[in-house]
Amino acid sequence: MPSKLSQQRGALMALALTILIWAYSWVVMKQALAYAGPLDFAALRYLLGAAVLFAALLATRQSLRPPPLLPTILIGLLQTAAFQGLEQWALLGGGAGHVALLAYTMPFWAVLLAWWLLQERPSPRQWWGLLLAAGGLLCIIEPWRGTGTALSTTLAIAGGLAWAGGTVLTKRLLQRHAPSLLNLTAWQMLIGGLALGLVALAVPQRQLVWSLPFIAALAYAAVLASSVAWWLWSVVLQRLSTTVASVASLGVPIVSVLLAWLVLHGRPSATELVGIGLVLLALLAVSGLGAQRQR
Repeated sequence: MPSKLSQQRGALMALALTILIWAYSWVVMKQALAYAGPLDFAALRYLLGAAVLFAALLATRQSLRPPPLLPTILIGLLQTAAFQGLEQWALLGGGAGHVALLAYTMPFWAVLLAWWLLQERPSPRQWWGLLLAAGGLLCIIEPWRGTGTALSTTLAIAGGLAWAGGTVLTKRLLQRHAPSLLNLTAWQMLIGGLALGLVALAVPQRQLVWSLPFIAALAYAAVLASSVAWWLWSVVLQRLSTTVASVASLGVPIVSVLLAWLVLHGRPSATELVGIGLVLLALLAVSGLGAQRQR
């Protein structure tokens, strides 16, 4: 049986890979909206992602029986349908970077919900980490610059709240029932994808245009950003506390800024660099790395 230390190392590796995949996915999602409506794209990516995960279950001869149904439905509606639907809608009126950063207000909601539902009370060190993270995120978003519309800002924050709810419910389900991570990810993604599909059918959107760029974006979003990354996120939630996992997810907007710097030559401003530094300090505080080394 793997030791707790090896499990944590595996969780950190899964977290790093998740951050890299999700950081680029926001650019992909924004590009895809040139060819499809937001709800159509969200429904397609998650239904295809669920199909990939169910194929993986069959290939590995794991059970297709769903986990406890009610919490799985709630996770699918919050973490997949509400989160992705709201963020895709927000992308119509806001830039990919702005919307992604606002979505990552998730950790602050998740910590409060975990305190209420899971009795995971943050330590004083973690409260300091959250304050540092809040200051860092504020510096990176730079709301005083007025980027994005009021509607896109509200939708993006609401999406972050929905993701937080799904995160805490996933953690509780893993603690109480210990389902297969692959099975849980597949079923919640299928439920969320079906909900998005029903909403997409009822809401008028732009006509879907099938093209090579759209197919490439859909493939990335469905296979990597949905199937692989959400399964890895379940691994992270299983092995790390809700506070540590949630705050560590702030690595996604940091990597997004750095990718824009390296790939698009969009050099971060001095304020953004200060924000990145504060978030990195927050990650050290929340993870307790310094304290572990002293021990």
